[in-house]
Amino acid sequence: MLFVSCDWPDSQGRLFRSRWLHINTVRCRPVKHWEVTHRVLGITPSGVNFTHRMPGSAPISCLGPWPKDVGIIALELYFPSQYVDQTELEQLDGVSAGKYTVGLGQDRMGFCSDCEDINSLCLTVVQRLMERNSLSYDSVGRLEVGTETIIDKSKSVKTVLMQLFEDSGNTDVEGIDTTNACYGGTAALFNAVNWVESSSWDGRYALVVAGDIAVYATGSARPTGGAGAVAMLVGPNAPLAFERGLRGTHMQHAYDFYKPDMLSEYPVVDGKLSIECYLSALDRCYSVYRNKIHAQWQRDGSEERFSLDDFGFLVFHSPYCKLVQKSLARLMLNDFLSHPNPNTETGPFTGLDAFRDVKPEETYFDRDVEKAFMKASMDLFEKKTKPSLLVSNQNGNMYTPSVYGCLASLIATHTSSQIAGQRVGLFSYGSGFAATLYSLRVTQDHTPGSALDKLVSSLSDLKVRLDSRKKVSPAVFSDNMKLRQETHHLASYVPRSSVDDLFPGTWYLTRVDEKHRREYARSPLSRELPAEPEVVRSGTATEHIPSPAKKMPRIPAAPTSPEAAVSN
Repeated sequence: MLFVSCDWPDSQGRLFRSRWLHINTVRCRPVKHWEVTHRVLGITPSGVNFTHRMPGSAPISCLGPWPKDVGIIALELYFPSQYVDQTELEQLDGVSAGKYTVGLGQDRMGFCSDCEDINSLCLTVVQRLMERNSLSYDSVGRLEVGTETIIDKSKSVKTVLMQLFEDSGNTDVEGIDTTNACYGGTAALFNAVNWVESSSWDGRYALVVAGDIAVYATGSARPTGGAGAVAMLVGPNAPLAFERGLRGTHMQHAYDFYKPDMLSEYPVVDGKLSIECYLSALDRCYSVYRNKIHAQWQRDGSEERFSLDDFGFLVFHSPYCKLVQKSLARLMLNDFLSHPNPNTETGPFTGLDAFRDVKPEETYFDRDVEKAFMKASMDLFEKKTKPSLLVSNQNGNMYTPSVYGCLASLIATHTSSQIAGQRVGLFSYGSGFAATLYSLRVTQDHTPGSALDKLVSSLSDLKVRLDSRKKVSPAVFSDNMKLRQETHHLASYVPRSSVDDLFPGTWYLTRVDEKHRREYARSPLSRELPAEPEVVRSGTATEHIPSPAKKMPRIPAAPTSPEAAVSN
């Protein structure tokens, strides 16, 4: 037992003082905090400069008080295999042409039949991510789920997903479900990042899943529905790294959107309040974010002002696409009002002098302000945000995965060289309400075979997958919504919808027994193969259920080739 001198980090990660610790070691010399931590855990080689390889496929460097560049390494997206056309839905609903497509900015809406639920969506997206990235289940040490699609008031979706881990023997997996409307996925992601950067981290990946089925009662809100799930692999040396210390958060109490009726899938919505909450949260989060980045810059000796120009791209939680466009305009309004002497003769603020003295809290529904700044920000929107709306426009609002579907869309519509080195701003909002604006920094390395190149390649088939879905008539869509409404939370129930059109490798619900225990099967990876047996039963903990990952080949990558005022 020997004593060594050890530097410890302050809140900014700077080594600021020494302490004497006694640890078991064969070498008496100064060592850094991170090395001490990992030597005590017994998972690192000796020496100040060292590299530790995780059980998975990605090597990491653990130098200094935190692992380097913690963020998103891989991303997988799932959406239903069927959709309804919004133009046709306008006709069925008897509304004016363009109300959904122009007013909301929505072209198609994906939806689930009664054979899919939140568990099946998350099973599908997790297994696809693991298979497509050749990951072993024992390489995951934390699994977090963000969802508001609650089918059990006690049992988490995460525990259902643990059945995929059984054959690996890995039960040492932290994390459970996080719920707060559409913000749950972001909270789960923050938890995962914080775990990797903490003393609790054991060197393995974190896996974050966000999934929801967004359905509304018949009426003006129904076209803002959708469904889907996202899985994100989190760890060090990520191609999309979190910018440490740059999060602007605003949380406040409001009944803008909530789900008090446990017997119904439908929310209670105050449409006008929901928009006010969303935009006010955006204002506050942007202000906090700018203050924090200004403080960082000042510590580095810079007095530059932060503006939208400092974001390479901006993505938003998207209840509907038109609100996203208004949100970018809103940020330009913030830049304009906070600028000490904006140029209204030339440049982006040309002709906006009449709005110099407006108060932001009085402009949420000011059409003149909205129109002026949407026009002024059009070029920025086309360049920095519109490419992120592919999934939102074609599939609709997915609730917790919404902002991450936008991130996937942004990646899928650019080459690795186009996004390399860029700062990406993300605004996440969940009703009730909770919101954060934060940023990711894309790695500069876009060489073939790099982590960024692999991430971009994995999402290159996104548009092909969207276009391969089956279009159904609005009448069939309405019948599906009615069936879901009538059978929601039924026990001793067998789904009635066909599974023939599901994407290959999709998990689906086969029955709910008399004790509300749910059983699932997986559609074959090839149309010519029989369906996978019903091997996942969320209520049979005593039975050993082999992981489907060991039974099936890896999924090959596909070839490249007036508004409803609702915010969640």
